[in-house]
Amino acid sequence: MFPALATAASPPEWVAERTLLVARIADLERQVAWFQRQLFGEKSERRHIDPPPEQMALGEGLGDTAPATLPPQPVAAHQRQRAAKAQGEGTEPALFFDPERVPVETINVPNPAIAGLPAAAYEVIGEKVTHRLAQRPGSYVVLKYVRTVVKVKDTAALSCPPAPAGVLEGGRADVSFLAGLIVDKFLYHLPLYRQHQRLLAAGVEVSRQWLTQQVLAVALLLAPIVAAQLAGVRACRVKAMDETPIKAGRQGPGKLHQGYFWPIWGDTDDGGGGEIVFLYRPSRAAIHVREGLGDSPGEGAVLLTDGYGAYAQ
Repeated sequence: MFPALATAASPPEWVAERTLLVARIADLERQVAWFQRQLFGEKSERRHIDPPPEQMALGEGLGDTAPATLPPQPVAAHQRQRAAKAQGEGTEPALFFDPERVPVETINVPNPAIAGLPAAAYEVIGEKVTHRLAQRPGSYVVLKYVRTVVKVKDTAALSCPPAPAGVLEGGRADVSFLAGLIVDKFLYHLPLYRQHQRLLAAGVEVSRQWLTQQVLAVALLLAPIVAAQLAGVRACRVKAMDETPIKAGRQGPGKLHQGYFWPIWGDTDDGGGGEIVFLYRPSRAAIHVREGLGDSPGEGAVLLTDGYGAYAQ
């Protein structure tokens, strides 16, 4: 491993052997330091790979040698021309929003040059438009339904029209609020406790448990739609399935249960890109594959997976 030291070696040979030993020790120290980082270092250090010591950096070893100066090359003169604006084009660039979906509030800016002048003293020859993106505080509206109670004099009967039917029978939430609650939570990942804080800031006092109950009630209403989507995905010839771990439900003090999402994608024949259904199951057992795909896969059916043994079963 180390070069043997000769007893009768001359001083020049000692210097050469010492140089080899010093280089070998330095190499071993570098290896030990690398292994220590792998065992005890931070994650960022574990991913760090030292460059080989024999590899020089770019430009290393060139010294102070200056690069050779090339003779100047003549370049043809070039003058940029401003593109002519189209007829009727103003100073405002192209719209950055969809005017059919984004409400536009028009603000007329008065011209101080014509302040106090009669209308006959000036002529409007055009206008310039500037768009600025603004934000209004999120607001909630309480719908107040007033139903008149009348008494028919001839029969002395009382009459009152029923309250408009709601999505949830006997509930205080309008369909617009329920839709916004679900979209904010599952599409924009806004937790219920933050939506609860936003409601309190707007002057609406409801409990956080009530919001949770509304989400559960809406989920039960959507169950038939999920069942119809799952039936459509099962009918597809080409399907893809996977399992993704997720923490859901309490397992013990300070611990969450390990559950799994089982997304199933079906390739539709209408060119629409297919549909996908997310099924939640408490484990990664093979029985959940059969529950998701059904008992009859269909003739010539193809299942795309990652090779997990549950799919082969």
